[in-house]
Amino acid sequence: MRLASRKTAEINTIWNPQYKRPYQSRPLHPSEIPSVMNRLTKLVAAVGLCASVSAWAQDKPSSPAAGAIQAVSKLGGTDASGLKKYADPARFEKSILAFEAKDKTAGTPPPGGVVCIGSSSMVGWHPTIVKDLAPLPVIPRGFGGSNMNDAAHYAERVVVRYRPKAVVLYEGDNDIGAGMTPAQVHDSFQRFCATVHKSLPDTRIYVLSIKPSIKRWSLWPKAVEANKLIQATCAADAKRLTFVPIWEGMLTADGKPREDIYKTDKLHMNPKGYEIWTKAVRAAVVAKETMVAEKTDGAAQ
Repeated sequence: MRLASRKTAEINTIWNPQYKRPYQSRPLHPSEIPSVMNRLTKLVAAVGLCASVSAWAQDKPSSPAAGAIQAVSKLGGTDASGLKKYADPARFEKSILAFEAKDKTAGTPPPGGVVCIGSSSMVGWHPTIVKDLAPLPVIPRGFGGSNMNDAAHYAERVVVRYRPKAVVLYEGDNDIGAGMTPAQVHDSFQRFCATVHKSLPDTRIYVLSIKPSIKRWSLWPKAVEANKLIQATCAADAKRLTFVPIWEGMLTADGKPREDIYKTDKLHMNPKGYEIWTKAVRAAVVAKETMVAEKTDGAAQ
């Protein structure tokens, strides 16, 4: 009896939180296993949450509180097959409502414009994109932190409602960063195009390739695979879909990301980076849209 009481006391001393002593290595008593497993499960879950938040909190939020909410809301979990699931697009409802409120106060842009939609890399272009893509009637509608699935979800409200003649799309970066597969990015791109073309069958869509970056360089092979899938889809519908390979000017001669075109976070671009984008997009989008406009005007005369 004394031996049993002593053994119980040792167990309590090691595992009861009220005893603040360091753990001492010894064989586990069978009665301790459930408690130990419960603690390990909680620890693994906590570590997984921290890793997920670190990987997916990709854009600077408006405040620390908003950042915490945004990071947690990005955790989409996995499906039955083990694939990552996209997070609920409803986390961007306020951003979409802000666009709609702006249209009410400033007036909805007239039909026939060029909607530029995308993640934070598109948002970072907002200050100069109208000038950079002149004379196209640009409608900037990027919302930071978004992915291709979000763009597809909100396509009706952010693209179709403006009845544009063309769309410039940049997504996929955050998808790959959050662990989505290239196939998932491609499927989401196809849904985006289907939504736009259901209402606007003649609208042209220019999709910018996923860009390389120093921060996500380890994920570049997956980005390349997603780019190839999207490029193939564009080639199959060349009249309405155009793939713009913006990465070409963003790499060094040895195929690594240029260090001089990124901000200190090694992910988002500085003005030098946007100069590369402007050159590539003007060559593809402005040139083609100008040619289409000239043909249309000539046919009308």
